[in-house]
Amino acid sequence: MTERLYSVQLYTLRKAIETDLPGTLARVAAMGFENVELWRFEQYRDAYRRALAETPLRPLSAHASLVDGNAPAAVRMAAELGIGTLIEPRIIAQRWTTRADIEAAAASLNGVARLARDAGVTIGYHNHDHEVRQDFGGRTGLEIFAEALDEDVVLELDTFWAEVGGASAVELISRLGARVRFLHLKDGPYTTTLLEQQPVGQGAMPVADILKAAPDAVRVVELDDYAGDPFEAVQQSLRHLVEVDR
Repeated sequence: MTERLYSVQLYTLRKAIETDLPGTLARVAAMGFENVELWRFEQYRDAYRRALAETPLRPLSAHASLVDGNAPAAVRMAAELGIGTLIEPRIIAQRWTTRADIEAAAASLNGVARLARDAGVTIGYHNHDHEVRQDFGGRTGLEIFAEALDEDVVLELDTFWAEVGGASAVELISRLGARVRFLHLKDGPYTTTLLEQQPVGQGAMPVADILKAAPDAVRVVELDDYAGDPFEAVQQSLRHLVEVDR
């Protein structure tokens, strides 16, 4: 049986990170997580380095602006912190309207990947809903994008935003294949209202089917926002994933 890897995108706990980064990571480790996806690691580099040394948490991945940001600096810091995969969280919607624009965006990310290889850092991309809303001959923009990526560039499929955008996350995983190395897992109704998001297992997402479709992908808990206590939401999400992910 494949070993399941569970992580949490620390953007979910951003308010706590801003006030008590080491305490937040300690609480995450106490929940049972062994991995984290770092948020704003460039800003909090030294604080993360110290806090990670005090916990068993591994920074498997992190988000950073790569296409429109300072990619060389982000890659260098990622390597210093031991981040395995550095993920571009968003390429603006205007670059997803034509096949040519999508392929140009992929070429930009490929350029970052070439830079990162020598540093031992893998590059990835995380979607929202705009990458799947438009139809390109029966395929989504995300699929066109994936075809234009270098072989070692991976995808972090945000399953919630794929579903909200009108695509089946399960079908996307099937078509994108092994390139999907990370899953962003959040729940709630099919809405773009962030405060209506819910802990994993408490909304309308087909969570169990998604997990079965990608047994080898890292499971990353993330809520863009939440009306209640985000720590409780993260804990409830992890418990649900461990229970159904067998």
